[in-house]
Amino acid sequence: MNIIAVANGKGGVGKSTTAVNLAGIFGEEMRVLVVDSDPQGSATWWMERSEGPRAADVVQETDSRMLGRVREVGGYDVVLVDTQPALRAEALGTVIGAADYVVLPSLPAPMDMVALIETVRQEVRPTGVRHRVLLTRVDARSRGEAEEARGALAGAGIPVFEDMVREYKAHRTASLLGIPVSRLGLRRSRNAEDDYRRVASELLADLEGGQD
Repeated sequence: MNIIAVANGKGGVGKSTTAVNLAGIFGEEMRVLVVDSDPQGSATWWMERSEGPRAADVVQETDSRMLGRVREVGGYDVVLVDTQPALRAEALGTVIGAADYVVLPSLPAPMDMVALIETVRQEVRPTGVRHRVLLTRVDARSRGEAEEARGALAGAGIPVFEDMVREYKAHRTASLLGIPVSRLGLRRSRNAEDDYRRVASELLADLEGGQD
């Protein structure tokens, strides 16, 4: 079983969107559990709105003692933990310490980069856990800001996913329906789906073969 934490010390960067959409893709071939440890419960709200079969199971748990025992959960191939956006929070540190891999979603804006680099330095690097930054909500019409963000992260020695997640209305539509974008089945949602499929493939390659 692989435990993947989806983390950032800043809110509004696409953590829940990333957790739910990766769960949807992984759930096509694996048994997946989403642990929602964010008190706001965004991932739980999203997934429980589904009227049909879910791509993954979801539970809400904010107790740091229970989160530290997430590896004891049986019957799943992948556990995705959506974390709370709070640096130095006990629960956040516990989840990262228990994880096999940390996905760090972030907007490419300069202020978001500052918060992200701080998260990596304080919460992620000390644990030695494998990790990559995922640039999210990228303006599909302009990649300049995203490339600048890549440069800033490279300068800080922080690994980044080759692919990024662009901003599409399909993400909001999927959340209202309670499903991942991979289950929308609309032609106009194909780009949003493809973004997350490429990220999922890169993440699985990291888990299977080791991070560069």
